[in-house]
Amino acid sequence: MPDGSLSLPARLYLLAWDTKRLKITGTAQLHHLVRAGALTELAQRGLLVDDDGIAAPANLDTDTGDPVLDGLLELVRESRPRRWKTWVTLHARTTLDAVREQLAAEGFLRAERRRVLGVFSSVDYALERVAVVDALREEARRALEGPVPAAEVSERDAAVVALAAAAELRTLVSAKDRKRHRQRIEELTERSGAAAPALRRVVREVSAAVVMATTAASAAAASG
Repeated sequence: MPDGSLSLPARLYLLAWDTKRLKITGTAQLHHLVRAGALTELAQRGLLVDDDGIAAPANLDTDTGDPVLDGLLELVRESRPRRWKTWVTLHARTTLDAVREQLAAEGFLRAERRRVLGVFSSVDYALERVAVVDALREEARRALEGPVPAAEVSERDAAVVALAAAAELRTLVSAKDRKRHRQRIEELTERSGAAAPALRRVVREVSAAVVMATTAASAAAASG
């Protein structure tokens, strides 16, 4: 998986890393953000389509060749019909786990196995390619701040910023950025689904579901 071909969910996961502190951020909502990225990419590729608010496979045969995306596509195919917002949260950690495993296999992460209480096996991940993440962040910041018009930003880059803003991913879009660039984020959200009106509706519904999941996670953390 060369750097330039990183999937949308992989990019969003890597962008959650604070490369100065070498720590992952936004863990409470990260699985929702990564799942939203996978749904959006499948919709942008035309492999998931909107059927009156339902995420529906376009066909039963075509795959992407990406194990993370294909894993989600298979899950949707084998499950009963569900709305886009449901898929943002349903079994979302399976997509997050798959992204981490994929990135570790490709050398972007280092998997460190340990035992909890001396019995249960657990895996921690450390960031290996800091320069790659910094380059991805710089690319996303250019999409957020311009000077290229939003209509000329690629749909994938636009989706990175739109979804990161929805999830309040502070390593890319701070609270001040969300306020200052509100109109630009709105334009990039539209650009994420530029291929068709139905796709724009999908991106908006997925983004709204990320906002709801993030708000719920923040409320739970505050009450805890």
